[in-house]
Amino acid sequence: MKKILSNENRMIVYNLKNVLQGEGIETHVVNDFAAGGAGGLATFDTWPELWLDDDTQQAQAQEIIDGILHSNEKDSWFCRACQEKNASSFKLCWNCGGGYE
Repeated sequence: MKKILSNENRMIVYNLKNVLQGEGIETHVVNDFAAGGAGGLATFDTWPELWLDDDTQQAQAQEIIDGILHSNEKDSWFCRACQEKNASSFKLCWNCGGGYE
């Protein structure tokens, strides 16, 4: 097992866990309820952590995580079906469900 992410926002950690699970990469969350220890523990030690169950999937998991966390740095795209502008984080058009490919 290997830690692949730690973030103060547990919603980000769980969202990434769900995305990875959808890609067939099993993970689990550690420190989910450690926030109650803040004050007695270092702040960073209370953040939820996402751990990878199979170390051989680390490169694939890190590529997916980096793509999501840095998706705002990419350009927007236009749907070929309806010409609607979509953020780079969307794989399907928000308007009609069409793809960018």
